[in-house]
Amino acid sequence: MQHFQKIGLILTLLGLSTALQWQFPFDISKFRLNGGDSTHLHFSTVDPSDFPIDLLKYHDDYVIRVNYGDNAELKRFLLSKSGDSSNDTQIKFSRWTRNTSTRQIDLQIDENNLIKLIEKFPLISYDIIIEDLSQKVYETYPKDFHNSITTKDSKYQYQSTHDVINATTANVFSEVFFKEYRPLETIDSWLELLQETYPDILSIEEIGHTYENRPYKVVHFAVPNDDVKHGDRRTIVITGGTHAREWISVSSVLYAIYDLLQFYAEEPESKIFKELDFLFIPVANPDGYEYTWKADRLWRKNRQQTVQPNCFGIDLDHSYDYHWTKSTDWECGEEYSGEYPFEAIESKIWEEYLNNTNHDHKIWGYIDLHSYSQEVLYPYAYSCDQQPRDEENLIEAAYGIAKSIRLQSGVNYHVLPACIDRDADLLPDLGSGSALDFMYHNRAYWAFQLKLRDSGSHGFLLPPKYIEPVGREVFAGFKYFCYFILSDERQH
Repeated sequence: MQHFQKIGLILTLLGLSTALQWQFPFDISKFRLNGGDSTHLHFSTVDPSDFPIDLLKYHDDYVIRVNYGDNAELKRFLLSKSGDSSNDTQIKFSRWTRNTSTRQIDLQIDENNLIKLIEKFPLISYDIIIEDLSQKVYETYPKDFHNSITTKDSKYQYQSTHDVINATTANVFSEVFFKEYRPLETIDSWLELLQETYPDILSIEEIGHTYENRPYKVVHFAVPNDDVKHGDRRTIVITGGTHAREWISVSSVLYAIYDLLQFYAEEPESKIFKELDFLFIPVANPDGYEYTWKADRLWRKNRQQTVQPNCFGIDLDHSYDYHWTKSTDWECGEEYSGEYPFEAIESKIWEEYLNNTNHDHKIWGYIDLHSYSQEVLYPYAYSCDQQPRDEENLIEAAYGIAKSIRLQSGVNYHVLPACIDRDADLLPDLGSGSALDFMYHNRAYWAFQLKLRDSGSHGFLLPPKYIEPVGREVFAGFKYFCYFILSDERQH
């Protein structure tokens, strides 16, 4: 077994400025939070014909952090109103995330709608956390990413795919692959290389096809063990990329695979490998993820057509058949749940795989990676009135995951019920039909959702320099979770 070269980590967190109340004249500099540094040139230097994304579509948009505090009217308005609407008289915005502990909501909004929002709520307090959204989007792509002119089918490619694969065969992929976010083609090539390198323990299963006919892939990691029957093993599942724009969740699942291989190289006799096997889904939303590389970096849903011909996409994390509720969001809205449970093709593929093809797997642990907010969430998402089974141990595991992350990097992850994070008691459809609740109720004894970095000024556009630190955080929590499941007092 080859040993992978280890990389040192540098962890940098950005501070927040104090929230300021809006005043005339409009001076954006008063509300700016500290941004990140980057070696990218400004996006305006890029030839639009040589870049697949229309960066100017974000040029007039800001990302703001609204401090709603005790203002229940403002909070309800921001949570209940759709950011996409055909009604030009409405205030248009896109919700990014909400933080119940700090009573804040992050919004993507242009200046005209921001002024409308301020006119409606004159005492509103907010910070601008991203001023130049086009530049921030641009900086998340690899530096040599471009619109390929060499392929006949006009695929959008990363020109260094060949270099990346060559580097991996030279046993330095930890220095290359995880230095940038990767498009689907490069991810698939890298996973195929791993399968070829470790054919006895790693396999890739295609369990279905998406609306756009892309394969839905599951990476199966299992070390052969004659002493334990395969059906007696406990399976742990980790998924990422449910929401297409959350690239750090994709890279973190990939990093977990890499770190697990490295751990196996160092401790092949570990109990983890004798009694557990693992299912990884790095890209749970292949069509949506591909779309973020070729059309809209901030796309959230899948890409199947809805009942409205001009509206595409269902929010996969509102599409599962457990306390599913039809969302109040319209068909083009970001949180549209579909017309019925499992209408989303990807969630249906996963459900059929679990209940048919893979019915004998004893799934003990499930971790669903998302961004952002730095949180460890436990069931239930749909309601705070429903008490989860074995709640004390469930919370113990959640705090153990958070502690493992803190010991790894010094970064704090807050632990709370998913229903509070989603404000399900205020608007029930916000927490309905989640993968977390479905897996916890139907298949997994322990289930968590991790919202990864950051909580500062990057949002969904976490710079690539954080890929490795966040990946190490995830693996630290994941490793703790494995030992928690294997601990003697948890024998069920």
